[in-house]
Amino acid sequence: MLFQLPLSITMLLVTILVILLNPEVEWSRPPFILSMGAHLLLLAACAIVPWERLPGRAALVIPVLDCLAIGFTREAADPYLAVLGFLLVFPVIWMSASQHRSSVIVAVLATVLSAVLPPIVVGTGFDSADFVRVMLLPVSLGAIALTTYGAFNVISLQRHALEQRESEVHELLTRSQDREQLLGTVLDTVSVAVSAVDRHGETTMTNHQYSSHITRAVHQDPLATAPSEITVYGRDRQTPLPPEQLPRSRAARGEPFTEELIWIGTGTAQRAYSATCRLIKDPDGHNSGAVMAFTDVTALVEALEVKDQFVASVSHELRTPLTSILGYLALAMDEEPNPDLEEYLTVITRNAQRLLGLVDDLLATAVKSLCGNPRASDFAEVLTHSVQAASPAARVAGITLSLELDPGRPLTGFFDPESIGQAVDNVISNAIKYTPEGGSVRIRAGADGRTLCCKVTDTGIGMSEDEVCQAFTRFFRAANLHSSTIPGAGLGLPITKSIIEDHHGTINLSSIPRKGTTVTLTLPRDMADTLH
Repeated sequence: MLFQLPLSITMLLVTILVILLNPEVEWSRPPFILSMGAHLLLLAACAIVPWERLPGRAALVIPVLDCLAIGFTREAADPYLAVLGFLLVFPVIWMSASQHRSSVIVAVLATVLSAVLPPIVVGTGFDSADFVRVMLLPVSLGAIALTTYGAFNVISLQRHALEQRESEVHELLTRSQDREQLLGTVLDTVSVAVSAVDRHGETTMTNHQYSSHITRAVHQDPLATAPSEITVYGRDRQTPLPPEQLPRSRAARGEPFTEELIWIGTGTAQRAYSATCRLIKDPDGHNSGAVMAFTDVTALVEALEVKDQFVASVSHELRTPLTSILGYLALAMDEEPNPDLEEYLTVITRNAQRLLGLVDDLLATAVKSLCGNPRASDFAEVLTHSVQAASPAARVAGITLSLELDPGRPLTGFFDPESIGQAVDNVISNAIKYTPEGGSVRIRAGADGRTLCCKVTDTGIGMSEDEVCQAFTRFFRAANLHSSTIPGAGLGLPITKSIIEDHHGTINLSSIPRKGTTVTLTLPRDMADTLH
């Protein structure tokens, strides 16, 4: 119907126009009436016949019959209706659009029949003009058929490509939906609260855990009516974080962080979270957002507090009798000397002092903050005192101990000199302890912009890569030290690390087995960086 209706309407309009413009046209002749009836029958056949049940090429019968009907109409009508021959373009395009290779040949043959058969049947005969029409009509309409055939093939190929692309896009969309559903299920399954934000800090995705934690925090915070109004506290549980230091603000600025402790809520309902942020990069390498993970570590923090309290209590209780024992040992050794007894008392004193040092280390690990009382201090003075205190032990061990300070720059900073002195003492003591006789320990210090730096390098026994990774673990000692005579409990470096990190500094360790170890300490010089 879509192909046939334009032909039928055009023929009707042309016929009406010719009759109106020239009323003398003899349109009522029987051959003309029959040909017009044939057009009506073909239009009815298009509407009535169930073409979808027939083979695809069966519908080509209609345009072939259209060509014959147009030929009879043109031959039976008045000469004024000779223009009806141009309507052969409609069935020719129809047949060419079928995209069958033989359709172009069928179209040309149908046009030849429309020019040859009607004159024979109607009896009008042929003249020179008819001969020219028979020759030229198939050529011109054949060219139209070939052009139409090619154009429709191109359109068909493009449509096929679009359908294939649509199928690929649909498949990709299905996979994307499946992956999104899988991601949502995974995020809702884990016990970590996850939130994704864009570069402007706007939330783009959260999981169920995040929503439940935020909702609970809003209900428990009397001053909050929305998630953005929740008060977030620092590690001390009392100082609210400024807006620019909130995890969301830092993530929006493109600042990654790892396992930073924050507190949310007030009173007994306050919860501790370990916050981690990782950035999202676009194809050009620019930050397009970030993903934050919040782990509820309230139970862990409370357990650590109980443990620290227990260690502090036990250490304090042990320290008191040890101090008394050492005092009475000193009094006993001041009495009239007895060589055998003096030797025994010396051994007892040495082991009691070692035990007291171990208790002091345990007590130090139980203290929440090793930052002490930060104030304007001279790093060079702290290092000088530590080196002076360690010099006797270095001389006894046959080790060269040296201190190198940058004379061109002052080493002033904002820190607690007592706790930093303890950290430096631990590092130098370890260097001397694990360096064999004849070796050396070299301390170098300097300042770089806003940072103080100290490197302690020894020529000792060194450590393997695995041992370096575990060096800051409490009570860890290298494998080659377990059977040696070098004393130690594996607390010196962990305590040093806690002191340095409480000052917001860093400590790094590099070592080569049997060649030596270098410990690098850095401290911020400014008050704001230390108290941050």
